[in-house]
Amino acid sequence: MKTHEVIKPKCLIVDDEPLARDVLRRYCNKLPVLHLVGECSNAIDAYLFLQTNEVDILFLDIRMPELLGTELVQSIKNPPKVIFTTAYKEYAWDGFELDAVDYLLKPIRFDRFLKAVNKALPGLENVLLTNESFEMERKSGIDSIYLRIDRKQVRIVLDEILYIESDKDYIKIFTQEKMYLCRQTISSIESMIDKSEFVRIHRSFIVPIKKIKSYTHELVEINKKELPIGKFYLNHFLKIVATGAS
Repeated sequence: MKTHEVIKPKCLIVDDEPLARDVLRRYCNKLPVLHLVGECSNAIDAYLFLQTNEVDILFLDIRMPELLGTELVQSIKNPPKVIFTTAYKEYAWDGFELDAVDYLLKPIRFDRFLKAVNKALPGLENVLLTNESFEMERKSGIDSIYLRIDRKQVRIVLDEILYIESDKDYIKIFTQEKMYLCRQTISSIESMIDKSEFVRIHRSFIVPIKKIKSYTHELVEINKKELPIGKFYLNHFLKIVATGAS
């Protein structure tokens, strides 16, 4: 072996959502210091994989069918460094009780992913990307999210959203073609989408900035639909539309 070769930390992705695995795979491939050795769609397959394969970093979803990510970690005698991933903030404490390196909330931003990797691999300067690469990744962002609708994980393309409306414990996502009804809070959706692309204008409404046709201090017009601007959100909204950034 050449003397200058570096042994790369081995990583395993475990998540039952295809989109989540795609995002993590892309992020891992952008960091030359990491070596992605496998992907599993459930914790049971991951358990079997770990019996015969050495892994340094485990990107692990918490909420999965049959066996939770936290239960997987508890079943392993000498678990690797664990970076938990989930769409549910309430699972954070369970993860940290198991000495996880970090906890990433979906949809995972590249800057948070990079921060978590640096926690797992302190002192490895080649983890850091150039500013140009980081800016390109930041701008590329995430173009869709998966939401549980009618017992299925449904892909919602962010660019197709006209506006999002809260209705008690549900949200309505309106697109040009149809309306999606999902049992989720508007605050949880707000945390999943890019704040440079969307702005909350009311306790019950979130809108995509580039689809705003016109506005006053009371109303926003999108696709011939007028939506109210709440007094609490007005100043922030005016700042966003004036600068074009959050």
